[in-house]
This record gives sequence, C-alpha cells and structure tokens, in this order.
Amino acid sequence: MGIGQYLSDTRVELRHVAWPSRTQTAVYTVLVALISIGVAAYLGLFDFLFTTGLTHVVSNLPATGEATQQQTNGTSTPLVQGRGIQITGTPSDENGNPLPGSTPTTQTTPITTQTQ
Repeated sequence: MGIGQYLSDTRVELRHVAWPSRTQTAVYTVLVALISIGVAAYLGLFDFLFTTGLTHVVSNLPATGEATQQQTNGTSTPLVQGRGIQITGTPSDENGNPLPGSTPTTQTTPITTQTQ
C-alpha cells in the first residue's frame, strides 16, 4: 500500500466522522476552560493551606534543642546550645588522627530566624 492510497483512505474515513457543530465546539471549549480553572483553584487553595499550615507549625517549634555531631576524632559535641551552633573539633589527618601539636578549636555561629 502506497502513500497515495493511505491518504485517499484517510480522506474517505474523515468524511464519515460526525463533526461537532460550531455551537457544540464553543460550549465544549468553555466547559474545558472552566473545569481547568476550577481544578487549578482547588489545587492552589490546598497548596496555600498546607504551605501556610506547615510554615506555622515549623515556626512554632522550640528554638532550643540538643543535637550532636560525630567529629572526625570520634567525639560527639553538642551543636545547638541556646540560640547558636557550636562546633568543636581538633584538626586531623585523612585517617582521623589528631595532627601533632594541634589544639581543639571552637566555632560558634548564631542562629537567626525569619519572622513574617
């Protein structure tokens, strides 16, 4: 079957299609647009509610707590103390062994929170 025969058969089949009227096409187009807008509004509303609720829950979590971090030399050090992060460690080589003559260092970084 050649391309000419295929196009001829396609044209014959398209003549048998019951095409919608101009009015039906306009009504269906408006219906699809309204349903799309409704679904977008529905999803947008729940997205807003969940985002706002989650933001509210997270912003009301206590700012203090105690977490620990495993240091390279195998000691655990408190990270969160009050409203800052304190990291203490000793300089070490790639195997985790303290470098000769090195002293422990402490770095404290304040925690800042954003309020709305």
